[in-house]
Amino acid sequence: MNCKFELTYRKGNDVHTYREGTDDLTLTVSDSGERRTVTVRANVPIELCDYRETAHDFFTRSDRADPDPKGDLYFINGYQSWTETREFYGDARERDVRRLPKPLVRSFALDRYGDAVFYEYNKRILHGYDVFYVKGTNEAFVLSLNSRNAYLIAEVVRREGAVSLVSDIRGVRLQEGESYTVCDYLYAGNYAEGIRLMDRHFPKKPMRKLFGYTSWYNYYQNIYEEILLRDLEALDDRFDLFQIDDGYETFVGDWLDVDARKFPNGLAPIVEKTHAKGYLAGIWLAPFVAEEKSRLYAEHPDWFKLGPDGKPVKCGSNWSGFYALDLENPDVLDYIRTCLRHYADMGFDFFKLDFLYAANLPDYDGKTRSRAAEDAYAFLRDALGDRLILGCGATVFNATEKFDYLRIGPDVSLKFDDEWYMRRMHRERVSTKVTLQNTVYRSFMDGRFFGNDPDVFLLRDDNLSLTKAQRQAMITIDALFGSVMMTSDNIAEYDDEKRAQLASALDLFQHAAITDFSRKGDIITVSYRINGEDAKLQYDTERGILL
Repeated sequence: MNCKFELTYRKGNDVHTYREGTDDLTLTVSDSGERRTVTVRANVPIELCDYRETAHDFFTRSDRADPDPKGDLYFINGYQSWTETREFYGDARERDVRRLPKPLVRSFALDRYGDAVFYEYNKRILHGYDVFYVKGTNEAFVLSLNSRNAYLIAEVVRREGAVSLVSDIRGVRLQEGESYTVCDYLYAGNYAEGIRLMDRHFPKKPMRKLFGYTSWYNYYQNIYEEILLRDLEALDDRFDLFQIDDGYETFVGDWLDVDARKFPNGLAPIVEKTHAKGYLAGIWLAPFVAEEKSRLYAEHPDWFKLGPDGKPVKCGSNWSGFYALDLENPDVLDYIRTCLRHYADMGFDFFKLDFLYAANLPDYDGKTRSRAAEDAYAFLRDALGDRLILGCGATVFNATEKFDYLRIGPDVSLKFDDEWYMRRMHRERVSTKVTLQNTVYRSFMDGRFFGNDPDVFLLRDDNLSLTKAQRQAMITIDALFGSVMMTSDNIAEYDDEKRAQLASALDLFQHAAITDFSRKGDIITVSYRINGEDAKLQYDTERGILL
């Protein structure tokens, strides 16, 4: 495969562009026809700045006499779990949170949930991370194998279709004789060839499918012992998991301080009752952050990562505002490990670990953001041993081989697309509309890298604004595309119709297999097999209903 590339690096105080024959470094390119690897070996101390490839010959083929890239579909994989991810038409435009009024962005830290603080948005560009494909005029498929070292960012010029691949290597320092893999990716001529290539390198593994309950999407932080025990009692033997979500702790970050008003007997009796019913016991934590009102924030200011302004790095406005812990501080790592082991030793089997993007939101000197996430997620796996981990709010490819399951979309909303003003916010906003599309388009990851968690289905009538048709679409898509199927409903309140809906969805969850999906306009057509028979459905992404 032929392409143009540009590598810049810093030697001393000067920035240089790589030229063949330079004495500063040795650049090696290996290309097998389906895998391209670029490696740098430093001959003197250098710091890497940028690497960009353009004019790839496999992006510029066309069998049509009148190519029209505006009609092509570009798969844009969002930066982290919650980031909007789907096939975009070539005339689409990314939402840039920085276009909102600056006081609003500052007040609610809206630019901290995704990549807006370190990626330079451009209204002419669509961009995605680590996996990318084009369907239409100039078909192609790219999958990065280099998440340990650097993110591979695909950039598409809207309406034109020109594609660049950018390796996020900024800040890597190499001493004389050290080598670094700048980029390493698989490539193919179209989506179908790309999936076959993935099958060879990442064959699907048998996944344990989990059907479970989580407390969040009904009560949010307003959970109490009696509520959880009541909902636990309503579950039947089809369930695998009962998970306690946010609200048991006094403040986010103070994980060992269980709210005695809500849980006068602590959490251990709930674990015992969960196990007695034959379920896995699950718990939620956000291990890399603490909120401003927490005891941790007050007592250990030196545990928080500082930004260039000398202030703790804020990660968002949830709770009382929350901040990134310094993951290079041994005391911080000891504290996180102690908290995780406390709940593992209590008997929790399943850990939903949230807001994990905080691991690489700050700059860590000498590390790429991808490497910072790799190290942080590997630490979580080491701390929890063989316990099941569901990552959430995590950078996607760093989760591979570290987490058992990964949320692949944002939180669902109790309205189909949340409030009108939320639709103007960051690309990681709460939205059922967005998460259902993420669920479809990230489905090729399921069983290859981790089990996909599409978030919850909701069938109840109260505390909900989704229509019956939208609720039916939600449970159907979750059942077809996920390895985790969760609800926050008290199923004891289900009537005969809802019980039948659930039974039908569980049949899909356990026995259906997706064979194909495609987009045309706002409609996604899904083909699948169940019990030896072919079936098909159509989903209207704008109305949130099955046709």
